[in-house]
Amino acid sequence: MLSHDEVLHFFKKKTALSMSVIEKEAGLPVSTLPKALAGQRTLNQKHLKALEPVLLQYGLDEFRNRKARVISIVNHKGGVGKTTTTINLGSALVLAGYRVLVIDIDSQGNLSQSLGLDNPEVQLYEALLQGKPLPIVPIVPNFDLVPSSLELAKYERELTHSPSGALRLRTALNAVLPQYDYILIDCPPALNVFTNSALIASNAALVTLEPETSAIKGINNLFELINEIRQFFNEFLSIEGILFTRVDRRLVLHKELIQTIRQDLHDFRVFDTEIRLNAALKESQYAQVDIFRYAAGSPGAQDYKQLAQELLTPVTK
Repeated sequence: MLSHDEVLHFFKKKTALSMSVIEKEAGLPVSTLPKALAGQRTLNQKHLKALEPVLLQYGLDEFRNRKARVISIVNHKGGVGKTTTTINLGSALVLAGYRVLVIDIDSQGNLSQSLGLDNPEVQLYEALLQGKPLPIVPIVPNFDLVPSSLELAKYERELTHSPSGALRLRTALNAVLPQYDYILIDCPPALNVFTNSALIASNAALVTLEPETSAIKGINNLFELINEIRQFFNEFLSIEGILFTRVDRRLVLHKELIQTIRQDLHDFRVFDTEIRLNAALKESQYAQVDIFRYAAGSPGAQDYKQLAQELLTPVTK
């Protein structure tokens, strides 16, 4: 049966549809749908029953059968903006009208802590080890979290030595794929079973990269891992793109490294958007909110909003 929330989300995605035409076809009173979208009324069962056969003609089945795009935010090194990007790219996508789930698969639990869950009562490891449903915690409307903490580290050996260890996240995700438009996975700074699990469960990997020599070293190992995952476990895995973070364009080193990397990695998508070094980004994580709630006018908010728009724009070659 069609639900009120499903109707609202359908119209938000199908912006070209004429609500007045659909109201007429469904026999609804004038302005019923605009008022529902504005939060001024709730569609009752009579409305929903009349709407469902009409909306089926406009692609409701296809909309219902959609599945989230799963993107791992990954790098072999720590401190290069993986957690910051997971939070704020996810939030920017929510502001653009999408439903987003973020998953903390790093045993340090930085993503969970940055979103206000210092000691989560339910955690990811329960789904991976005990076969329970993913523990989903609402953060703000249309933005949910699957949390972790140091408890996750206790089970790395068990998952590593289990034949199905790296496949369990993909299995657990199957039940929630229709509920979201995007699922972003914050990976640990290591090429371990948790990173493998994330890549096996993903459609794509987004590589965050700080323009520092130390951050660039070893990136070929990450690309080799992605290729291996694609070859043996997940043929649909692609590289979404390379994202420069913590960029200070005043530094000659940063400008030179960015230019060199763009040339060397020309076979990959390197995002035009660069995430500038911005104190508000770090401060927002201490405040346990995303950058848009902390400092909506900051360079960090501007950069992540631009990144979301670039991510949503199809690549043409």
